[in-house]
Amino acid sequence: MAEEKEEKKIIIDEDWKQEAQKEKEELAAQEEVEEMEDAERGPLPPGDFAALISMLMTQSLFAMGFLQIKGQDPKEPDLEMAKYNIDMLQTIEEKTKGNLTEQEEKVLSDTLNQLRMAYVKIAGQ
Repeated sequence: MAEEKEEKKIIIDEDWKQEAQKEKEELAAQEEVEEMEDAERGPLPPGDFAALISMLMTQSLFAMGFLQIKGQDPKEPDLEMAKYNIDMLQTIEEKTKGNLTEQEEKVLSDTLNQLRMAYVKIAGQ
């Protein structure tokens, strides 16, 4: 009796090839979009003390309604969130007392004074 050898056949479905090619093209397009978005944003500033103060100030101004997102309807001021961000800056001022340069102290102090005045103005309306 002779043993019959079974030949293994590889069956490639043409639909599978098309689907794989389609997925490859979609991934390439998505990567291109992400690269364009990164290019539009530009480089991030250095992560230093001034950037931290600026970030919390921006959040406060946004919460008070002084800054808006382009294309969105204006929102009512969120005084609780604004106060929270101002309090965070005050905590930074208290915890860093004596450890900042003159310029850093001035930036923080001026920022806090401006935000407090803006808060009072918005809260009084």
